[in-house]
Amino acid sequence: MGYFSKNSTASPRGMTIMPMSRSDFAKRVDDLFSGFSGADMPGAVVALTENGREIFANAYGLANINDDVPMGRKTIIRIGSQTKQFTVLMILMLEAEGKLSLQDEVQKHLPYVPRLEYPVTLRHLASNTSGYRDHEEVMIFSGLSEFAPSDSQTMRDVIARQDALNFKPGSAMIYSNTGFFMLSDIIEQIEGATFSEVLRKRITGPLGMNDTSLMLRDGSVMKRLAAHYTKCVGGWFHLGWGIDLGGDGGMVSTLDDMLVWQQNLIDPKIGTAEMYQHMATPCVFDNGASGLYGLGLVTDVYRGRRAVGHGGGVAGGKSQSMRFIDDGLGIIIIANNDQVAAFAVAHRIADIYFGDSAPAPIELAPGRYRQEGGPDVFEIVVKDGVPTFLNSGGVAGFDFGHPGGTKPERGITDLVLSPRPDGKVDGTFCGKPRVYAPLRADARAASPLTGHYANKAQGLEVEIDGGAQRGMFRLRSDLGAMSAPIIAADSDLWFLSQSCTDMDQGLLWRATLSVTGDGFEMNGDMIKKLRFTRA
Repeated sequence: MGYFSKNSTASPRGMTIMPMSRSDFAKRVDDLFSGFSGADMPGAVVALTENGREIFANAYGLANINDDVPMGRKTIIRIGSQTKQFTVLMILMLEAEGKLSLQDEVQKHLPYVPRLEYPVTLRHLASNTSGYRDHEEVMIFSGLSEFAPSDSQTMRDVIARQDALNFKPGSAMIYSNTGFFMLSDIIEQIEGATFSEVLRKRITGPLGMNDTSLMLRDGSVMKRLAAHYTKCVGGWFHLGWGIDLGGDGGMVSTLDDMLVWQQNLIDPKIGTAEMYQHMATPCVFDNGASGLYGLGLVTDVYRGRRAVGHGGGVAGGKSQSMRFIDDGLGIIIIANNDQVAAFAVAHRIADIYFGDSAPAPIELAPGRYRQEGGPDVFEIVVKDGVPTFLNSGGVAGFDFGHPGGTKPERGITDLVLSPRPDGKVDGTFCGKPRVYAPLRADARAASPLTGHYANKAQGLEVEIDGGAQRGMFRLRSDLGAMSAPIIAADSDLWFLSQSCTDMDQGLLWRATLSVTGDGFEMNGDMIKKLRFTRA
């Protein structure tokens, strides 16, 4: 049962929070999870704190539908990329002990990582500014599905044969699990123990977070472990990846344990206040602009208030921890399904708590837009007068109150958009201006992309057939194979559509293929400039 303090309180910066009855507040928060309150539904657990004191908590839906087990405070659930803040804390502990430096080049610790166009440091890894392609996405585009069995050595092998960076390190921020996979490898190498053992020794053991650990692989057996679900046409299905998960996103926890962790961020018992301040300080790009990602934590502004935290998304799970650090509000959401938009729901809870009303939507014309002089594409879909953002990374609503324009309501994106009178859209990405122009719905390529192509460094071969508007893309490598339709997006750009085995039905395209003089470059959400030449 949820509960809320009855009296108004003063936030740390002196603003009085609007008083609200326990029942009214609880009902409004409960309503956000009403879709997970029926029978045969997975669900979520939620807790709110005020200046470190719990003021609301509730559990919704079932931890296991087959056995009719309800969700609860001690249900163990995957927290996904919230793992990254624990990984970074252990790296900072090792740095404080003189065992490494954030300024170390990666190859000092991991000889299997190739030296590419520029030096990459551990700081770049921890801030998502390294430019390394995301190894999980590379695996998918090498024909190895996340749902197929693979191990950590396979991931190292994939990283070892990368031939280029997404961008110059420090010049931009694109989310990459690769950096945190490498950091967890470094932790294990220096400590001579597994990530889980180091985590238990340094953090979760001393804090008494006894239900928090690394669960390397989906399908593991653990008491009180929730099943994880996705929703398909026929109903709810169990969903689990075949890959090993480490310091990039492999941890499980409970609502109670994550409350302990959030309190430790406020009043450190493990780690230091200086370490957490370091983690929450946003990166600064080469052009002097500030990003939102720090070191394993994200600091953004929502409705004029600073919020620090991190989310997570895994097969059949979503989570979000968020603290409004100047106003005292803490939010924790952990779901055992992939239908809870945890980041957006955390914002709605904040709106209720602070008494904020939604800003008026910014008018964005529906259609697809392409970056002028570049391959990035997004789509605006308008339903009931409300625009939604869609690109190769998925679907999201908009935060219309973001400074400088409107921003896709995702946990980690530096893209801000603003419509122009001429029908184009101005954008800012990592402090750099962009212009996006509308694409025609009936686009035709200048010529078919038919032919045989290869990326020899990564052992990838592609066969394409078809015409000037549609074709079929077939890829094979030593890791696997994939096939998917391609659809013309512009005279020199193609959409790589859903593959036949892709279970994320929210994506209309997974990547774009940008035509070059001797082939094409593939650009996805977390991989850029994956070059193929005509064979």
